[in-house]
Amino acid sequence: MPEPRPVAARDDSAGDIARADCDDTDDGTPRSAVSWIIPVLIAVAATAAYGTLSTLQWRTLQAPSWDLGIFSELAKAYSRLEAPIVPIKGDDVNLLGDHFHPILVLLGPIWAIWPSGLALLWTQAALFGVSAIPLARLAIERLGTVTGTLAGIAYAFSFGLQSAQDVQFHEIAFGVPILAMSLTRLLRGKVLSACIWGGLLVFVKEDLGLTVLMLGLVIALRGRAHRLEGIGLALWGGGWFVLSTFVILPLLNTAGQYDYTDNLGSLWEVFVPLDKWQTVVMLVLLAGCVGLRSPLMALMLPTLAWRFTGTVEFYWDWYWHYNAVLMPIALASLLDVAPRLRPWNRAVAVIASLGVTAMLAGSMPLADLVRPASWEPTWRAEPARAAMEAVPDGATVATDITLMSPLVTDHDVQWTHGPNRRVPQCVLTDQYAFSWGTAPPTSTAAWADEHYGQAPGTFTETFADGGFAVACR
Repeated sequence: MPEPRPVAARDDSAGDIARADCDDTDDGTPRSAVSWIIPVLIAVAATAAYGTLSTLQWRTLQAPSWDLGIFSELAKAYSRLEAPIVPIKGDDVNLLGDHFHPILVLLGPIWAIWPSGLALLWTQAALFGVSAIPLARLAIERLGTVTGTLAGIAYAFSFGLQSAQDVQFHEIAFGVPILAMSLTRLLRGKVLSACIWGGLLVFVKEDLGLTVLMLGLVIALRGRAHRLEGIGLALWGGGWFVLSTFVILPLLNTAGQYDYTDNLGSLWEVFVPLDKWQTVVMLVLLAGCVGLRSPLMALMLPTLAWRFTGTVEFYWDWYWHYNAVLMPIALASLLDVAPRLRPWNRAVAVIASLGVTAMLAGSMPLADLVRPASWEPTWRAEPARAAMEAVPDGATVATDITLMSPLVTDHDVQWTHGPNRRVPQCVLTDQYAFSWGTAPPTSTAAWADEHYGQAPGTFTETFADGGFAVACR
């Protein structure tokens, strides 16, 4: 019985493509140079687009969640060589007890140079852009210049990366280029290098240990030549998942537990509602449908498993940041299979990969870049600046989500709706913040007195304009 084909193996048609790529293009440019120049251009374009999107959000005071504020506090702490204590989550909360992401220590030097939440957003934009280089380069080498370029563009502007940038910074930003490097090295037959890159994922987020385990199993089961490397990688990934989830996180968690087991539902709930199936279809299309023939698609299963068993609606659909780490897997799966197809079938696969994002073009985040209204400054910018200036530098301030991240630079920030027992020096509210629902406080000072158990008149309003109000002790 013949040995199974390794992931990195290519048939004669793939070999023909590789040899053809050594020739010159029609304009005389060496194809090897094209395979670098075009991916770099795609990366620069993606970085610029995502960074510009985030800059517009920053200018117009868009804050879809508290994540940017949380990671801003983490970066600020790391820049001071301190533990990542994040008061936004609660008093004395170490963020390494929330999720296991030691790789975020790399944000410390970035914050030291540019102490702003906007720095984190541009960092994420750059990480997404850089991740396109190895994938687009391999696509051009395997599929030819035109088809490979389109495949690279389909990835760089995929729905998973666009939505992740739109909801602002998250630790998975580091996992995207790591996965891209690991999978492209694997498809080039550089298995040890692929294992080293893939092994780094365990330091991005605890659940990615299961993705590493799956990658190791794929390598081990595809042939004898690299079975030991595959088994070793699987043990590394599985071991870190168990260690981080059941030992490290509870040890560093203020409640002595892993916070997210309560989000799991029943096995039946994996299959409903239909939003989950829409996500699956979109992922299959991004892989050009033919990617289903690649064992690399199995790497999606751990992420989809915890998301679809979760009871949180944000986990299920194509939006938010949860699909970002699946984007490199989708394109790598396509590139594993497509070189063995007829040219026409390859083109159809890449068109499907492009089309899944294009069919939602109007609702994609980057569509805002071509809407003139997105570039108009908000009338609330000046009141927001004045409200932040009304809070003394270095003061402990409780605030809602709108100005949470900008305040982190010069203040000790906690959340108005959080479990903090500390009584802040100031409270800054925004009556338009979604966290208040339909009942923002009519008096920030009175709300602060009542919420923090202070005598009436302890907090005095010092600023009110544009929907923002500041009350200080």
